[in-house]
This record gives sequence, structure tokens and C-alpha cells, in this order.
Amino acid sequence: MPKIKSKIKKNPSASPRVKRSFYGASLRVKKGRVVKRKSSTLRKVNPRPKTLVYGAGAKKKERQTPKEKTKKKSRIRKQKRSFRIKKKQKKPLRIRAPLLPKIEVQKELIEKGRVRGFITDLEILYVFPQVEEYMEEYEKFLDDLETQRIQIVYAKRGLLDKKEEDEATEHKKVVGLIDNLDKISSDSIQMYLKEIGKIPLLTTEEEVALAKRIERGGEEAKMELIEANLRLVVSIAKKFTGRTLSLLDLIQEGNIGLFRAVEKFDYHRGYKFSTYATWWIRQGVTRALADQSRTIRIPVHMIETINRFQRAERQLVQDLGREPLPEEIAAEIGEDVEKIYHIISISQDTISLDSSVGSEDEDSTLEDFIEDIKTMAPDKVAALKLLKDHVKDLIKDLPERERKIIEMRFGLIDGVSHTLEEVGQVFGVTRERIRQIEAKTLEKIIKYKEIEKLRDY
Repeated sequence: MPKIKSKIKKNPSASPRVKRSFYGASLRVKKGRVVKRKSSTLRKVNPRPKTLVYGAGAKKKERQTPKEKTKKKSRIRKQKRSFRIKKKQKKPLRIRAPLLPKIEVQKELIEKGRVRGFITDLEILYVFPQVEEYMEEYEKFLDDLETQRIQIVYAKRGLLDKKEEDEATEHKKVVGLIDNLDKISSDSIQMYLKEIGKIPLLTTEEEVALAKRIERGGEEAKMELIEANLRLVVSIAKKFTGRTLSLLDLIQEGNIGLFRAVEKFDYHRGYKFSTYATWWIRQGVTRALADQSRTIRIPVHMIETINRFQRAERQLVQDLGREPLPEEIAAEIGEDVEKIYHIISISQDTISLDSSVGSEDEDSTLEDFIEDIKTMAPDKVAALKLLKDHVKDLIKDLPERERKIIEMRFGLIDGVSHTLEEVGQVFGVTRERIRQIEAKTLEKIIKYKEIEKLRDY
């Protein structure tokens, strides 16, 4: 190979075995000769984790080690996996509490009905779209309509047709619960569910046929319609459990509402019986809770006022971070401060005097720590009786006139202390004379030795 004559520029930072010509070509020194490399890249003698590749007109890039490539692939897989997980996750549905009908809208509808003389059921449904959530307001609204003698005109379709599918779902849930009860146990609830589970459900045509028979006065048809809808009562009553009344009591009150629904059902309006009966069943259950859940009965409209008070109080606690004042609650719900104090006084729960105090092992009750100011304690009654007996023994040796005067003045006979005037009228003397006799007799008694026994009282 012929020798290549070229000017070689020394590069102090380059490897001692690698040199670069001024043309940019890579050269290598071998046995005193300068040999041109076949590759246009510059190879270093001691490679590092990251090397730079140079070439004729090539761009600079970073070469990665196998370990770094593995880390990069792992990081990319994790990012893809997290992206897929986030994509699958759905945002939770935000369930909002039903808004109460505005009082202004109710008053406007009542005024409209007062002018026309009637209102339609669709107008009521527009004001009360979720009537089962606020039955108290609805009942109060109906009472106002009845007070002002405003009639309700029903449309051809029912008020509750939109909820038929929901009620059918509730029926299926109750049927599934009853079918799982394979054995009749001693529990009365399970026995009741087992019995009503044997009764088949009715179709719309069968309900209409029974309603026609009831219209003609058929009592058996009425019982068939009631028995076929007992499962509906159970499905509604179980939503109100945990409110001081047992499930059996709630079912019984719901059955009473079902009886009223059968009496008032009109199949000509076009909706199913179950959708109509739901209103009466809920009313019976809520009325029972209002009447029987407290030891001291509170009217239904006051219970609704108490509920509004409690909701406003909880909201103010969250907003203010402290217990709200009665004035703040009154401004929140639009009531007078005096009424707020009245609500606070009647909303307190009653506590039994027989309730235990302290640990379960102790026999102490609340009655042991509350003083009864109207009744005298037994130890005091016994002490007074002993004192009375000692006084009688002390005055038994006195003359009869003086003894009777002392007994009447201090109530030793009938427990009533008589005045000087009353004692004087009995003995026919003045009250001054009675006072003198009393003072003289007491001086005699003080000199008795037995008087020392009375000092302990």
C-alpha cells in the first residue's frame, strides 16, 4: 500500500492511537505509517457508557446502553398501562338530594286553582315531581286544597306511569327475597314473607277485571287485589326500617294504606293499581312514624319543621365550622327566633328513667340521680313519723285543754296547722287567750327531761 502524504494535525484530547487529519478523515497510525480507516466513524480505544458517533456529514446522536434501553421500555409500558387504567375508570355519578318544591310555586298553583275552581293532576305532578321524597309537604298541600275547596281533575293517563318500571323492579327484588326462604323458620317476618310469596302477581288486565268486580260490590275481588299487592307493601316498608318502629309494624301500617287505596282506586284513569297504591302506602307508613315514633306525639307539620331545622343546622355547621346560633338558624330557614327556641325544646328526645348509667355491671339507673321534689323521701317520712310519736308521748300527761290546743296549733291530728282564730272559735275564747295558753304550755314542755330525745330531729 503506498504511503499517504498528508499533514496531520495533532489533537491533544484524542486517544494516543487515533489522529484526525485536517480533511476530517479518520486516520490510524500503524507501525510508523498513517493508514486511512475503512469506516467513517471514530472508534475510541476505551469505550464509555455514552459514546459520540462522528461521520462525514452525520448528525450527533446519543447511543444508549442495553440497561438504559430496558429501563426506557419498562417506563413506556408503565405509562401505557396507567393510561389504559385511567381510561377504563368512570367518574362516579353525583347523586343530588331532591329539591323541595318552592312555597311561591305552591301558592301560585293554589291561587290559580282558586280562580278556576280546580287544578289538574299534571300541574300537581309538575310542582311535586318526586312526591315520595317529601310526603309531608304534599299532604300539607292537599290539606290546603281541601280547605279552599279546590277540586283535582285527573287526566286520561295516570300520575305515576313513569314509575311503573321502577315498581316492577322492586317487585322482582321482593320475589327473589321470598324465593330464597326455603324453610319456614320461627321468625315471624320470614313466615309472613313465605306466605305472601305463594300469591301470584296480577297483570294489568286482571287488575282491571278485579276493579270492575269491586265496583259492582265484590268483596272477594277486593281481598284478591289486596293479597296480590302485599309484596309491594313490604318493598316500601323496608325503606323506612331503623326509625324506632319494627319492620312488622311498618308493614302493618302500609297494609292499612293499601286498604284505603283499594277503596279509592279508579281503573278508568288508565294507570296500574300498584302505582296508585304506592302513594297511600307511603302515606300510611310516614303517618305512623310521625305518630308513634315519639313518646310525646308531635303533629306532622311540626315534624317537617323540625326536619328543616335540623338540615339547616347541619349545613351551617359545615359552612361555619362551629355550632350555629339560634339567630343564624332562624335567618337560614326564615322563621322567628322565638319559634326556633320552641323547636329546640320540642325536638329533644325523651329518656327513660330506668336507663342504666355507667358500666353494664352496675345497677345504677338514671332515676337514682334525679331528685323528685314533689314526693318526700322515705327516710324523711319515717323520721317525721317517729318525731310525731315522741311528741304525742311527751304531751299525753298535759291537761286535756292544753293538749288539744297544742295538737291543733302544730297539726298533730290531721297534719294541718290551725290559726289562733280557728282554735279560739273551737274553745270559745279569743285568739289572745289561745296564744297565752300555748306559750304557757310550751314552757312546761321545755322543762321535761324527755325533751332531750327530740333534739336529734
